[in-house]
Amino acid sequence: MRHLVTLDDLSNFEIEQIFRLAAGMQSQHDTWAGICRSKLLATLFYEPSTRTRLSFESAMERLNGGTLGFSDPSSTSVTKGETLADTARMVTNYADVIVVRHSWAGSARVIASHANIPVINGGDGSHTHPTQALTDLYTIIRRKSQIEGLTVGVCGDLMYGRAAHSFALAVSRFGGNLVHIAPKGLQMPPWILNRLSQIHGQIPLEVENVTEVIETLDVIYVNRLQEERLPPNVNAETVRGSYLLNAAVMKNAKPDAMIMHPLPRVNELAYELDEDPRAAYFEQSANAVPIRMALIASLLGLEQLILTQPPIRYIEESSYQCKNPNCVTNHETYLVPEQETFKGNEEVNACAYCGQLVA
Repeated sequence: MRHLVTLDDLSNFEIEQIFRLAAGMQSQHDTWAGICRSKLLATLFYEPSTRTRLSFESAMERLNGGTLGFSDPSSTSVTKGETLADTARMVTNYADVIVVRHSWAGSARVIASHANIPVINGGDGSHTHPTQALTDLYTIIRRKSQIEGLTVGVCGDLMYGRAAHSFALAVSRFGGNLVHIAPKGLQMPPWILNRLSQIHGQIPLEVENVTEVIETLDVIYVNRLQEERLPPNVNAETVRGSYLLNAAVMKNAKPDAMIMHPLPRVNELAYELDEDPRAAYFEQSANAVPIRMALIASLLGLEQLILTQPPIRYIEESSYQCKNPNCVTNHETYLVPEQETFKGNEEVNACAYCGQLVA
């Protein structure tokens, strides 16, 4: 049994297989309809969602499977104090695969640890969003044929944007060259930068304004300001202006550049760009369905992946209590802290749940 909690749960070759399967499902839908007949997907959404929840439900329905779940945790037993571990054990009895979204970093890992069916991370706090990253890479490959060698600008709120975190790590794994574009205070967090340098040998260029580098970018990946996670001293409108993408800015971009956004957008991506042939964000949103179809079928074992060794992770129990207040270990007190160790030029230790570096 396999889970997808972070992209570290899949090897690059397995990801490429999922892309090939998604392309087949996208072009020959009728061939694959029925593969999940009698299977049920549980959607456990403790946080608001439109695209992720609906695309997962659409994916399962297109495979002739069924869905059950919730999008409002206040109507569930969580209000009575039910833990994530017990929710996982309970839902295991009702479904064949789980997708979970939660505001706590590391929550999907807890669900996966206590479920005996495959679990997919639909976004955990400001940690990661691996299925969005799969969709993003697939969209780039459909237009550009490859990731390797491309200059990829990741713009916006990089501190709290989980889509940006997964995307940057994925681009680096496949040989893309990263440029991080973010206002002060919202740059990519140290735990991501450390993984990029130690595991992937990449030190991205960091700038504050997209106009500084727009002419060099093959892909421009814009992220919204995560206002629900911002500290109160950050002025949203001031920082958003530093990476606003509009027609005037795009005049200096490459003719074949791609404009991407995981959506929803909130004033950082001008509507006037919707008709620009370089805009790929609605195509990106549509691609989420075949990617999630392929992922569901693969994790359920209904379409056989040639399994290869995903990146090896060295994880062990630890006495270190994570200092990240949003880490699930600081909310679900029965959890035993775990520490991940990885090596590059130096040995680095991090919380195995939320990725925050251990001081």
